[in-house]
Amino acid sequence: MSITRAVGSDHQLARLLQIGMVLEEVVEARAYKHAQSMETEPEAEILALLEDAAEESAEHRTKLESLVDKLEAEPVPFDQIEPLVEAQYGQTKPEDFDGVLYDQLCNEETAYKFYDDVITAIEASETSFSIDRHHLVTVLSGIREEEADGVEEVTTMMESRQ
Repeated sequence: MSITRAVGSDHQLARLLQIGMVLEEVVEARAYKHAQSMETEPEAEILALLEDAAEESAEHRTKLESLVDKLEAEPVPFDQIEPLVEAQYGQTKPEDFDGVLYDQLCNEETAYKFYDDVITAIEASETSFSIDRHHLVTVLSGIREEEADGVEEVTTMMESRQ
C-alpha cells in the first residue's frame, strides 16, 4: 500500500493505522528478541534501551487501536496487513547490521518514516473522517516525536561507544 497519496476514506485510514499496529508489534518483538538472544550478557544501558523500545511500541499500538476503534470502517484482517508492512517498510534482518544498536536504529527510523508518511497523507486529504482530524494528527505526531527521540537516543548511544 502506497502512502504517497492523500488518505481518501475511513477504510483506508483504518488500514494505515492497522499497518502501524503491526509495525509496532514487529519492533516490540525484535527488541525483546535482541534482549534475550545476545550471546553475552547485554550491557545495562543496551538492555534498558531495548526494554524501553518494546514498552514504547506496546503503548503506541494501544493508541493506534484506540484510533481504529473510533473509525467507522471495517477492520482489515492482520494476515492481510503484515505483508504490506514488509513490502512498504521491510525490516532488514539483524545479520545485515553491525549489531543490535544498528538494528534498533533502523527500527526507530522506519517507524518515524511511517508516521511521517501517514501524517503527510492525512494532511493532504480533504476527506472528512469519522474521527476528529486534529485529535488524529495530534496522536500520530506524538508517536512520531517519540520515534524521533528513539532515533536520537540510539544515535547518541552508538556515538558514545566509538
